Amino acid sequence: MTQATPSVAPVQPDRLTLLAFTGVVLFGGLNAIAVKQSVLELDPFWSAGLRFFVAALLLFALVAVSGRALPRGRSFGGAVLYGLVAFTASFGLAYSALREVPAGTAIVFLALVPLLTFGLAIVHRQERFHVQGLLGALIALAGVAIVVVDQLGAAVPIVSILLMLAATLFIAESGIILKWVPRSDPFATNGVAMLAGGMVLVAISLAGGERWTLPNASGTWLAMGYLVIGGSIGLFGLYLFGLRRWTASAMSYVTLLMPLVTVPVAAVLLAEEVSPTFLAGSAIALAGVYVGAFLRIRPRRSSATSLPECLPVAECADAEPAPARPAIGRAS
Repeated sequence: MTQATPSVAPVQPDRLTLLAFTGVVLFGGLNAIAVKQSVLELDPFWSAGLRFFVAALLLFALVAVSGRALPRGRSFGGAVLYGLVAFTASFGLAYSALREVPAGTAIVFLALVPLLTFGLAIVHRQERFHVQGLLGALIALAGVAIVVVDQLGAAVPIVSILLMLAATLFIAESGIILKWVPRSDPFATNGVAMLAGGMVLVAISLAGGERWTLPNASGTWLAMGYLVIGGSIGLFGLYLFGLRRWTASAMSYVTLLMPLVTVPVAAVLLAEEVSPTFLAGSAIALAGVYVGAFLRIRPRRSSATSLPECLPVAECADAEPAPARPAIGRAS
């Protein structure tokens, strides 16, 4: 798919967008622990496929009860493609990797999503290159690396590392795909996407000879219940809502904040120590997210132009000069 010119999304997120962003961080931060728990008992493709298949059925029930419209035409095709990339490819690989990769190590790879999304958005001509975005991602990535460096004691098989890296790339690409999908109801879109992704995951599980069993341990049932309700319906509904109202690269910063949820919760549930290293890394990660996604630098006004303030600065080159007039408000 190609696009003639970059799409310009709002540069200042409103309150609802920020709430959606925060919700994705919270739900996503708990996902690594729940997935790790589920694959200790269930085979990976079966576990992932069961999760998304059940979540899709619940979403379709919600859509039917509330009278929401299912996506059609390009919206339907885009939702299916999104499901195959975001759920089949990324989560199929991630579930397989997490049988060997520690949750802390997986979070390091997920922290690469903003950098990958930033690059892919430029390649697909959805966004322009901004040094500030790249700088913020690099700062935040350094902070996340500091947070999880204490978690990397065990040796991890190279195959599992490559699987997790591939999953990260597909996660980044899924955000780019969603920006191309015509607007539709987020619950209906995610229902179609999860059903498509879940069915393919179950088919792969069947072809691979995995065991189709239900959980025996109460901890696995709890993890699966959370992954269906909060980690699937809640997380991806909020993510799609936020992505419709903000840029793909800005929303991708959620993965940089997820370790700040995962590590404290793991400390409570697994009695892991929260060290000063974690606190230092958290501060750096938050600073990077602020610089890359939230900080807006006002350009200096010049007598050579009467353009109103234009953010980001790079977008001003495409604007037409307007007659000078007193500023009576701030554009949103």
